[in-house]
Amino acid sequence: MSAVLNSIKDSIHPHAPAASFGDNASGLSLENTGRFAANAKRLINCSAVDVNQLMPLKYKWAWEHYVNGCANHWMPTEVAMTKDIETWRSDKLTPDERLVIMRNLGFFATAESLVGNNLVLAIFKHVTNAECRQYLLRQAFEEAVHTHTFLYIVDSLGLNEGEVFNMYREIPAIAKKDQLEMELTAEILDPDFDTQTPEGVQTFLKNLIGYYLIMEGIFFYSGFVMMLSFHRRNMMAGVAEQFQYILRDETVHLNFGVDLINGIKAENPGVWTDEFQASIIERVRQAVEVEIEYAHSCLPQGVLGLNADLFRDYVQHIADRRLERIGVPSQYGSQNPFPWMSETIDLAKEKNFFETRVTEYQTSGTLSWE
Repeated sequence: MSAVLNSIKDSIHPHAPAASFGDNASGLSLENTGRFAANAKRLINCSAVDVNQLMPLKYKWAWEHYVNGCANHWMPTEVAMTKDIETWRSDKLTPDERLVIMRNLGFFATAESLVGNNLVLAIFKHVTNAECRQYLLRQAFEEAVHTHTFLYIVDSLGLNEGEVFNMYREIPAIAKKDQLEMELTAEILDPDFDTQTPEGVQTFLKNLIGYYLIMEGIFFYSGFVMMLSFHRRNMMAGVAEQFQYILRDETVHLNFGVDLINGIKAENPGVWTDEFQASIIERVRQAVEVEIEYAHSCLPQGVLGLNADLFRDYVQHIADRRLERIGVPSQYGSQNPFPWMSETIDLAKEKNFFETRVTEYQTSGTLSWE
């Protein structure tokens, strides 16, 4: 047995002495350090326990989100696309309606990959808690399912794959959104980056806020409004149904991200300075303007009862909701111009775990849409 353990050690750290074996990133430790209490766990910078040990749970909200994510399981190929194919090949859709669909497919097709890459390559390494890592693994799988979804839609409708999946390089309004996020990933992937300093924790929080609150909580929601508008008219029902499944997943992603951010804040109160909060507000304001520009790109003339001016109010409204959930003052005071979205996903239910639990999720096999 000892020979096997030594072989494992050598395969990971072939030149490391036994005393140095094991680190926060891999969480692999073979030394008998005794059992530990749940209160020894920390979301980041935990060196007291082995991060592979799920039990005992400390952050029950993380496990709750994992369970909710599992209950949401679905695959795109479960959704029939026959009627969508007929509609796409017909003259029922105007050029402006086709533009809305194509731009959103182009944005989401790459954005889901960016989120997945950030999870796996940047975030996972620095989260030193087993129950949170369990959820991150589930979320990473869901991001893969979402990317699969857009491939399935593109293939079903007979669209040009190169046009859709390369849109983030060809459409400036999409490129700006992706660039804003890719900069955050690059910071965490710097070989010298760690979360051992207050500045490092702030950089990590900036990444979490950028991806959970801005990408998944603001950028995605504009697309949801546009695509679900087709569902309200009983058009492109298969595509819209898949966007509803994605919206349901993203609600859990957002809730987990908010709880993770607030948990790190609670464990590292010294980093939540007025100056840092001001930088968050500035980042969100920048994102809001980028998203409004995207709305103009998708809706140059307006369709489906939507226009770019309405999206200014909507983006500002949801930006305020996101800021409030991490304890930052709202900035805009705009009203929601699309109250029907609250029927699709009640924004009032998007609470921190510490306030209320998000429930009433179900598997795709039993999901029914009103």
